[in-house]
Amino acid sequence: MFERIMVPVDLAHAGKLDKALTVAADMAGHYGATLVYVGVSAATPSSIARTPEEFRSKLEAFAVDQAEQRGVRTEAHAVTSHDPSIDLDPTLVAAIGETGADLVVMASHIPNVTDAIWPSNGGSVAAHAKVSVVIVR
Repeated sequence: MFERIMVPVDLAHAGKLDKALTVAADMAGHYGATLVYVGVSAATPSSIARTPEEFRSKLEAFAVDQAEQRGVRTEAHAVTSHDPSIDLDPTLVAAIGETGADLVVMASHIPNVTDAIWPSNGGSVAAHAKVSVVIVR
């Protein structure tokens, strides 16, 4: 049913993504799909990487580690954004087409009062994606 499952990851918070990563790996195993980990970074230095190339390398290492841990096929797709804090959602929606994903599995946060003002990343991606989106809380 699914062949390519996109999983947005924030390498700065990878330790908080276990539930979403587990759900994605379970679905990939069930359907024989490839997991495509998508990371978005600015071109400027950050706490994760000094350059887009270093970020890409770290995301690729993350994908290899996940493949070994979870026993599924993985790929990495790094995207450089002018300002991820502003354009993360449209960048992730564009990455769905770039990766050929037919499903997105992503982590979300516990809803709070700010969601009335700013929509969550998961809600925004789900509203604009042309594929199914599973949001794991």
